[in-house]
Amino acid sequence: MPAYAIAHLQEAAPHPEIAEYIERIPATFEPYGGRFLVHATQHEVKEGRWPGHVVMIGFPGIAEARAWWDSPAYQEIAPLRSRHIEGDIILVEGVSEDYDPTATAKVMREALPAD
Repeated sequence: MPAYAIAHLQEAAPHPEIAEYIERIPATFEPYGGRFLVHATQHEVKEGRWPGHVVMIGFPGIAEARAWWDSPAYQEIAPLRSRHIEGDIILVEGVSEDYDPTATAKVMREALPAD
């Protein structure tokens, strides 16, 4: 199943280290089959607040996403970003193409207390 690295990054002042990070990051995820799905694009908030930026990198699976995050190549450049941009980053596994949300709802309903 596909997996994703999703970042919600706060606004930051331009800095040479951030530019270097952006230049170098693709080489860190390419060996793991990663690619940008969302980067430097506008987003539209429909509910709540979502200040800052969204970045999403797709991977073939969660093992590849974890291997990328833990790789020496990525860990070497991560401080270029983290010194200048605050944010939240998660790795999350996707669902299969045949995922049926009604099955999830059924399990949820079965767990509800009887009336």
